[in-house]
Amino acid sequence: MRTEQLEYIAAVTRFGSLRRAAEELRLSQPALSETVRNLERELGVDLLERKRSGATMSAAGRELLPHMAGVLEAVDRLRAAAGEQHRVSRMVRVGTVNAATVPLLVPAVRAFRADHPVTQVEVVGAQQADIHRALSEGGLDLGLVNHLEGDDMPAGFESTPLLSGRPVLCVRPGSRLAGRSAVTVDDLLGEPLIAMRSGYVMHRYVHRLLGGRAASFAYSTDGAEMGKLMVAEGLGATVLPDFSVVGDPLERQGLITCRPIADDGTRVLLVLRRRRAESVPRAARDLHDVFVRTARELGGTSPGGA
Repeated sequence: MRTEQLEYIAAVTRFGSLRRAAEELRLSQPALSETVRNLERELGVDLLERKRSGATMSAAGRELLPHMAGVLEAVDRLRAAAGEQHRVSRMVRVGTVNAATVPLLVPAVRAFRADHPVTQVEVVGAQQADIHRALSEGGLDLGLVNHLEGDDMPAGFESTPLLSGRPVLCVRPGSRLAGRSAVTVDDLLGEPLIAMRSGYVMHRYVHRLLGGRAASFAYSTDGAEMGKLMVAEGLGATVLPDFSVVGDPLERQGLITCRPIADDGTRVLLVLRRRRAESVPRAARDLHDVFVRTARELGGTSPGGA
């Protein structure tokens, strides 16, 4: 068994296909495929499920993935102890629903990189179900997702609440609703709304809030970041957790603001999730700790939270 075989398996997991992994590793796809098959024969386990859409870790492979990561980390420590200056950098992959990309994720990643200059952080925007799937399969190390307080936490993950806030209406400062101390559901019905697509927690929350009443949904989009940009451009208003708006560069520049929704006690949590495993890569553990520390520095709750 060679360490590069484990590196190759890790690359296939990250990129979701043998082709993309081969391009990243600068290998031919047949050479990469044969190397992986040699490791599978040596271990007596099918590590990958090969489909037309790409290769993903098998159930057996997911069980072995933490052990492979542990071996690679041990090799890194050995190289560092020997004074090797060109050791292979690791990658930590974080999935996010974009609800706190700027106010929380960016300072956390900046702090992490200060202590881990050779570790690359890859941020992947996706819906919550896709983040959970990638965490289970080993394609992501950490996931930032929204969670409505009172909903059950999914099994199979370690869930750490980072921020707690309330839903707000994100509008332009010049909007007719920006002068209100709070907005009502009737106010929402008279405003062009930018909705999150189905699959996002805020999509479910808005439809529950409206209670079957027909709103003027002018646009729908993937993720809060695009929603905020569309609000700043005057295309309408959108409903987001307040921790997604307060501290955002657009809010600091005076291009967007937010108002609470009257008579609504819903709480939204920003939760950091990772797959339950006996062994977690050190870089992923360290980034997890940085997220927790950064959230604590932000107060653990948003300005509108309890």
